[in-house]
Amino acid sequence: MTLVWLILLPLLAGLLCLALGRWARWLALGCLAACMGLGLRLYWSLGPAVADMPWLAEVVVNWIPRFGVRFHLALDGLSLLLILLTALTGLVAVAASWQEIQQRAGLFYASLLWTLAGVMGIFLALDLFLFFVFWEAMLVPMFLLINMWGHEDRIRASLKFFIFTQAGGLLLLVAIFGLVVVYKSQTGIWSFAYLDLLDTKLDDTLAWWLLLGFFIGFAVKLPSLPLHTWLPDAHSQASTGGSVVLAAILLKTGAYGLIRFAVPLFPQAAADFAPIAMSLGVASILYGAVLAFGQTDIKRLIACSSISHMGFVMLAVFAWNEWALQGAVMTLVAHGLSSAALFMLAGVIYARLHSRDLAEMGGLWLSVPGMAAMGLFWTAATVGLPGLSNFVGEFLVLVGSYQVSVLFTVLAALGMVGAATYALLMMQRVFYGPRASGSQDLAELDAREWLVLGGLAVLTLWLGVYPMPLLGLADPALQSMMTLSSRSMAP
Repeated sequence: MTLVWLILLPLLAGLLCLALGRWARWLALGCLAACMGLGLRLYWSLGPAVADMPWLAEVVVNWIPRFGVRFHLALDGLSLLLILLTALTGLVAVAASWQEIQQRAGLFYASLLWTLAGVMGIFLALDLFLFFVFWEAMLVPMFLLINMWGHEDRIRASLKFFIFTQAGGLLLLVAIFGLVVVYKSQTGIWSFAYLDLLDTKLDDTLAWWLLLGFFIGFAVKLPSLPLHTWLPDAHSQASTGGSVVLAAILLKTGAYGLIRFAVPLFPQAAADFAPIAMSLGVASILYGAVLAFGQTDIKRLIACSSISHMGFVMLAVFAWNEWALQGAVMTLVAHGLSSAALFMLAGVIYARLHSRDLAEMGGLWLSVPGMAAMGLFWTAATVGLPGLSNFVGEFLVLVGSYQVSVLFTVLAALGMVGAATYALLMMQRVFYGPRASGSQDLAELDAREWLVLGGLAVLTLWLGVYPMPLLGLADPALQSMMTLSSRSMAP
């Protein structure tokens, strides 16, 4: 029942939050700490046996047997890592919202917990109908987080997020039902079970179109060029906690869908589609870096950098070898930590300066050296400094993609140069140069902010120096999916 509780706890706690007002933040904190504890309990009790078990935990209950729909949850090393990331960054989102959210706090924390419950379900569902239910279930509370607690242009940003996600979800739903209908025509049995649908025989044209439906649905959430335009608006207008959830967690659902479902279900079509997908990944890396370089809003800059980082994940998924996939997983975790920290830091600066405009910042190193030191650390993480987890992820991606395409690898490496450019420019504009008006008497980081940012920094450093616990946990799941896909993805 541990898997059920990972979803049920945030759902029930969210309902209680509605009646608690500002006290709801304590309930949200306790609920996510409990989810973190459940995940760590699974890791400590079952982690050493991960290589010998297809699933670390599993729940199967008939739901709509007439149509072959089951409540099927299962956890492997990849799912467990993303569950732990979800709980951890959820805690960061609560901490980042501690003082910021004053109005309708109960509904805010309820929406936050319901969003995380949907994400937990996505990482655990092995029935495609159930997966889609969770995929759509997280949309409404995330829409509320942007729409009700965002900044001046939050209405337009939330509607844009909703439309993009709904359109991608519709294509995903059509592709799922298309695959199920083909399976029914071949076996005479209705089934949405992932392991059943892996055996579906598809002709090349149909497989291509079904893969395209899955790909677009997941690429919108990643997001990948040219489906990325909702992201900068949503990030810049969302509250700090909403931005943390968007960057650190929601983007990972798109990457997970590509790894878990899109490629294994359509291996031949994915192999044929790989040159296009890898080209989009490289384009996202380079364009995201250029886009970030041109921003004057600190939150938009961080948001655009996410497009670039997720481009590495797209490149890795369709390179589809062990090095690349390990790099993708490490990049997902590393970006989750660094993006959560950067958006919290941006929220800290906004709370003190009441501006997100880089032109109104400057000279903060003299006023708040502790905050500046944290900014320097997370800038180094974004750049991919050796010794930090972001470097490990991107290095593994480049090694894996090099085995498939030297050209794509060289172009992706240029994106790392672009990351250094926009990240160091952000550091220079915010913390160096002449002091901006009103920056002389800023408050330094408080104990809560030090605890969160410092804790994430220690974890990022640890994974950069010793990444084997993470890589070892994910490896059996990745090996299993590479076996299921049946062939190399080289373009």
